[in-house]
Parts: sequence; C-alpha cells; structure tokens
Amino acid sequence: MTTNLPNPRYSPETQVKVTVLNFAITPAGLEEQMLNQFVMQEMPDLQKKKDAIVAQNAQAAKTLRDIEERILYNLTKNSEIKQILEEDTLIEVLDEAKITGDDIKVRLAEAAITEKEIDISRESFRPIAFRAQLLFFTICELAVIDPMYQYSLQWYANLFSNSIEHSPKSPDAPTRITNLNNAFTLNLYENICRSLFERHKLLFSLAMTVKIIQGFDGIDALELRFFLSGPQGDIKILPNPTEWLTDLDWAECYKNLYCMSQLEAFQGLDKYFIANESLFARIFDSQEPENEPLPGEWNTKLNSFQKMIFLKSLRIDKIPLATQNFICEHIGEKFISPPVFDIAGSFKESSLTTPLIFVLSKGADPNASFEGFAAKMNMTKKCKQVSLGRG
Repeated sequence: MTTNLPNPRYSPETQVKVTVLNFAITPAGLEEQMLNQFVMQEMPDLQKKKDAIVAQNAQAAKTLRDIEERILYNLTKNSEIKQILEEDTLIEVLDEAKITGDDIKVRLAEAAITEKEIDISRESFRPIAFRAQLLFFTICELAVIDPMYQYSLQWYANLFSNSIEHSPKSPDAPTRITNLNNAFTLNLYENICRSLFERHKLLFSLAMTVKIIQGFDGIDALELRFFLSGPQGDIKILPNPTEWLTDLDWAECYKNLYCMSQLEAFQGLDKYFIANESLFARIFDSQEPENEPLPGEWNTKLNSFQKMIFLKSLRIDKIPLATQNFICEHIGEKFISPPVFDIAGSFKESSLTTPLIFVLSKGADPNASFEGFAAKMNMTKKCKQVSLGRG
C-alpha cells in the first residue's frame, strides 16, 4: 500500500497484511530539488561542473578502494613476514598506492575548493527554493478543504520551470530572486484559482500569505490557532459594562477577549477594554471597522494580523475585508483579485497527458465558451460530445 500522507495511521489489522510505503516528500528534500531545478535551468554550466566534481570524487574513492583491496590481497597471499618483505609485487603495489594516493589527495583538495565556490553560488539562490517549498505544501493542504483539490509534484515542477523561463532576468542575485519569487507566486495563484470554487479563493490567498510569513517566523503559532479556532473552554462572563453591546454580543466578545488576553501580545487587553469600553464603540459602529485604529497604545503595539484577531471578537462580519487588507499588505493586491476564467490560458497549460476537466455547477455552463474557443481554433469538426447522464 502506498501513501503520500505524512505519518499515515492504519489499523493494526491493515498494518500486518500490507507493507506501507510512504513516499511523502519532506520540506528539506523538496527545497533541495527545487534549488537543483533552478540551477540546472538558470546556470547549466555551474550544475554540470558540480555533477562532474561529484563523479570525480566518486571515481577517486573507488580508485583508493581498489588499491586497498590489492594491498590486502598481496598481504593475505603471503602469510609469513619474511615472504611479505621479499615479495616484489607487494612493494610495487605499495609504491604505486603512495603515488596514486598523493595524486588523488591533491585532486580532491582542488575539487573541494571548486565545489565550495559552486555551493556558495548555488546557496545565494536558496530563497527561491525555500519559497517554492512553502507554496507547494500550501496547495497540498487544500485537500483538507475539499478532497477534489489534488495537485501533483510533477505539475508543480513544470509550473516552476515555466516561471524560471518567463520571469524577468537580472545579473543581480537579490533582484533575480525577487523577480522569480513574485512571478512564480502569482503564476501559481492564477493557476490554482482556475481549479477552486469561488468561496475558497480568498481562503487560498490567506493560506499563501500566512505560509510565506510563517517561513520567516512572522506569525505566532498560538495566535494563528486562536484566530482559526476561537475561544475554548468554559469562561465566566463578567457583567456587561457597555451600553452599545447586547448581553448576547457581550458574552461572545468577552469570551474572545478573555482567551485572547492569555496570549503574550494581548495581555491586559480584556481589562483595558472594560475600563475604556466607550473608546471601542467607535470601531463597533464604524462602516469600515477594519480600517479603524485601535485605542491607546494597542494601535502601535499590535501588528496587522493581531488587529485582525481583535476585530474578530467585535465585528466578525468584517473579517473578509480585513483579510483582504492583510493579504494586500504582505503579498500584494493582485492576490485578492482572482483572474477571470480564460479557456485559452487553460488550454495553453494543458497537454496530451494533462487534460482540462470542466466541473459543472449551478448557473455555470462552459459549453458556450468551449464551442467558441473550438471555432476560433478551427477545431469544431474534431469536437465530439458524449452525454454521461445526470450526476
């Protein structure tokens, strides 16, 4: 049984009947693979030199092994010390081994210097591979939302290759890294959005943003968990200190404030809210609460993600707009505007072994677009339609 699930769990009855082969790629392994792919495309001469050194080192190790085996063979052939000392073949082998060994050591030392220089050049582009690794595991997690969202590593590698080829080139490494990261991230977003239901597109943009920030330890794991899951456990609700919140709204707000205040960045916020509740009425009554500054020092103390956590406790209805602001701040406005479906663009990305599949939904009929595109490509006569029946 094969699986790409990390740490797969099967019942003991299943485990004893089959051999479970887990071929899930690790983040470190994928990062190295993406770096190799970039270097092979962008700097093929450097990669060839690196491969040649690896082959040369392997051959040198084999030569040294062969010499050792010849010495051992000649030693074991003559058991007595007198015979060993009188054996010309052994002396010749030892002389040859010394000359060859010294030569190999010199070559290995030179190869080590060259390999170090090559590795320095390769390592300067590691941020590209790191970003590619982060984004791949972002799209892997989409299967949790809907099992239909499955993406192969081969498809992903081809998309990465296309981005390397078509993104703006630059002799300056930092500029090239920025150009490729931006181009690949946008290319991936546009391609993935073609396969997502409309209600999941903003969620995917948020997942990308969070994953990229997490890569640089920019989001606290406990804060993220609280944002996603909300308050947990039984909480004693204090009396409502406000005139602008109903008791029901206050109970929900206080649960969030109390649990939020257990996090390091929010300590004391619940007490500050109760003592200065009138200052927060402005946010609650605002038409655009996602753009309102927080009272007191909290406006400068909290970052944009932490402000979004607070907004969820007071105006959860505005979280989609706050999410859009958060995405724009970190990766750009392009990632909150899903591309309009373009059958020509989709066709360009397809191949004989990568077909296009239209998933029908209420109010959407791709037939008109498909027939129009077929006519434009002069392929109408080659099109055949087969009804598979309702459902």
